[in-house]
Amino acid sequence: MNILIVGPSWVGDMVMAQTLFQCLKQRHPEAQIDVLAPEWSRPLLERMPEVRRALSLPLGHGVLQLATRWRIGKSLAGQYDQAILLPNSLKSALVPFFAGIPKRTGWKGELRYGLLNDIRTLDKDRYPLMIERFMALAYEPGALLAKPYPRPSLQIDPQSREAALAAFGLTLDRPVLALCPGAEFGEAKRWPSDHYAKVAELKIRAGWQVWLFGSKNDHAVGEAIRARLIPGLREEAVNLSGETSLAQAIDLMACATAVASNDSGLMHVAAALNRPLVAVYGSTSPGFTPPLAEQVEVVRLGIECSPCFDRTCRYGHYNCLRDLKPRPVVEALERLVADPVDLVEND
Repeated sequence: MNILIVGPSWVGDMVMAQTLFQCLKQRHPEAQIDVLAPEWSRPLLERMPEVRRALSLPLGHGVLQLATRWRIGKSLAGQYDQAILLPNSLKSALVPFFAGIPKRTGWKGELRYGLLNDIRTLDKDRYPLMIERFMALAYEPGALLAKPYPRPSLQIDPQSREAALAAFGLTLDRPVLALCPGAEFGEAKRWPSDHYAKVAELKIRAGWQVWLFGSKNDHAVGEAIRARLIPGLREEAVNLSGETSLAQAIDLMACATAVASNDSGLMHVAAALNRPLVAVYGSTSPGFTPPLAEQVEVVRLGIECSPCFDRTCRYGHYNCLRDLKPRPVVEALERLVADPVDLVEND
């Protein structure tokens, strides 16, 4: 059985999509799973053992380009028994339709009647979690999801990890705190940089080193965090934002002793690497897209106007994040992983 997955367009969603791949493999151990997705997702998919091939979709987010989708579809004709679509857009249904894949499965979305022939109606109360909405597509309509739910689990090649460390001159002589202060979704997910800087300062004083992760759009906030550290501490914080490839970021985050992150794609990467994780939530809710790992602490205020799921604060105050001070995050980190000084004292 050959299955084509049309993957999502966000890092966190792609990580969570691994739960679908795991369910498919549980039900059909011999199934071959290929994932059609933007090229940036290849490093993630290559670290998912359930995936045979990552197929590049060379189109920008939201771009139609009907002729390109037709050519891709025709190139895949005759290769698959089923397609499962994770996006709800009409565009995402075109390639499987053009490929003539016999069974085309997905949730009812924007005008996809005819493009899908196994169309499902989503019951949001029954499937409140995003992973449940992904996993349900591995089963017949109305079937119960098997528990316990699988968790995303990225597999790291030790040689690739060592190469990433060498590329940036990083060492593991001290515990590593990975900080992920960005969020592509918008400002309402971003905990203030001065709060992150305070966490960095306290952990560096406790014997840690700090690595800052993110995209090129997050480089400036990484520099702002470093700028708030006094000389002598600043040198212990390395800003990797925008400097690494996604593959390098994944491999380096696998080295982290602990991670503190906004609700972002990198938060889900950290969870899939099973790193001790403190997840900071503002405008969004862990009730929909929680980090899926064993050692996780969620820190949020839960003020009256949150979660609003807005990209920017409709009131302009961002109090769900600004009023969330560094101390709860530091205490959560301490509960997850003891500081080096504590380890010495306990010995």
